[in-house]
Amino acid sequence: MLPRRAFSSRPIPRASCRAAARAACALLSLILLLAGAARAQDDATRLPLPDAVAAALRAAAIPPAASAIVVLPLAPGGVTIEVNASQPMNPASTMKLVTTYAALGLLGPAYTWRTEAFVTGAIRRDVLEGSLVVRGSGDPKLVIENLWLMVQRIRSYGIREIRGDVVLDRSAFDVAAHDPGDFDGERFRPYNAGPDALLLNFKAVALGFVPDPEARSARVVPLPALVGMKLPTSVRAADGPCGDWRARLQADFADPMAPVFRGAFPLSCGERVWHLSVLDHARYFSAAFASLWQSAGGSWSGRLREGPVPADARRIALHESAPLAEVIRDVNKFSNNVMARQIYLTMGAESSRQPASAARAEAAVRAWLDSQGLAMPELVLENGAGLSRVERVSATGVARLLRHAFDSPLMPELMASLPLVGVDGTMRKRSGAAGSAHIKTGLLADVRAVAGYVHAASGRRYAVVAIINHANAGRGQAAHDALLQWVYANG
Repeated sequence: MLPRRAFSSRPIPRASCRAAARAACALLSLILLLAGAARAQDDATRLPLPDAVAAALRAAAIPPAASAIVVLPLAPGGVTIEVNASQPMNPASTMKLVTTYAALGLLGPAYTWRTEAFVTGAIRRDVLEGSLVVRGSGDPKLVIENLWLMVQRIRSYGIREIRGDVVLDRSAFDVAAHDPGDFDGERFRPYNAGPDALLLNFKAVALGFVPDPEARSARVVPLPALVGMKLPTSVRAADGPCGDWRARLQADFADPMAPVFRGAFPLSCGERVWHLSVLDHARYFSAAFASLWQSAGGSWSGRLREGPVPADARRIALHESAPLAEVIRDVNKFSNNVMARQIYLTMGAESSRQPASAARAEAAVRAWLDSQGLAMPELVLENGAGLSRVERVSATGVARLLRHAFDSPLMPELMASLPLVGVDGTMRKRSGAAGSAHIKTGLLADVRAVAGYVHAASGRRYAVVAIINHANAGRGQAAHDALLQWVYANG
């Protein structure tokens, strides 16, 4: 038997990997990684669940079997806590850690998405006699400002009138039909929007309500303006507490292009914004493009249709997204489900060189995890965002992934994408280990989860994962805050 000091968690040099058979080299790398991890864990002191955490769980009426916790030191020494560590749990949005770390590894931190505009036919004077074709690749953060810049670029060619069609090429994604109300019945909430190769502005319309007490009304201000959408310029105002002001408006979206408000807006609310997703992807994109095209002085006499970019088309405009390392900051800090799903599908498309699908994305993620020695037999993937009733992972699986990431060259990108407790993102108002922990949150009706890194007062760093699956999970936040604070003070 080799002495313990012979084992190291350092990866094998690439030259050695090329010299050995790939399978044997991967196996040896895994053995050495696990040996190094075991050594660090053996050197740690194993402790039971801290009293403050156990008390908070009891106060919330959350039974021990409904909570899984792992505290793992990232260097020899320190303390270790494991409670139901291998139990498959619904992780809610902490599943985004699996998706974003896999994306950094598979796509690379500098990966970008392209949205392109092509033309067919001749341009004579200021008239495009053919069609304009817009092709998307699944940009998770294509917003209205980006489309405005593309419109300006097209206009810079001197094109004022499009006599042909506007064609949308959405073929980069081959996804099943999506019912936005299937998850929780909230079909108009932007977080329930499905993925799309030409996702624009998260398919959301922001309706601003600006009260005018003298006129006893509230002005309705839509953003962005969409051609064909007919909105009232104002709604009635009413006295009384603000409360559930959306319900008091009695909105009817039966015709998504002509919403009706039968109720009234409470004056006590002040200015409010209602973010809605009421149109399908193609209709939203075409209405937004038509609005921007008209405001730029353009006209369009053809129709909207879908199809691939013709072989003889000429590219005239390109928008390249921010790099993946920047995109995942929005995904993790603000738990953006739609962006996470776009990234998840992109991994499937790039790995298979075929149109993106959920099956290809799952295969790509699992293959990458296996290649890194991070196989998770309990892992269940649906969309990679955690907005799911079926996704599962164990606390120890997530902790192992966090430890692997910490030892990776990609650690700064992943850690910087996580909310800093007490400072920003979904942890801005939380207090446990404030200023000293980068933590991803997870929240569903019966799930509360936290996962990330704590920099303890001792100077040691820890991977911390805590998941609650129970009807009283909403009361479990105090237990998770107590855990983070305990690791900071005692780790």
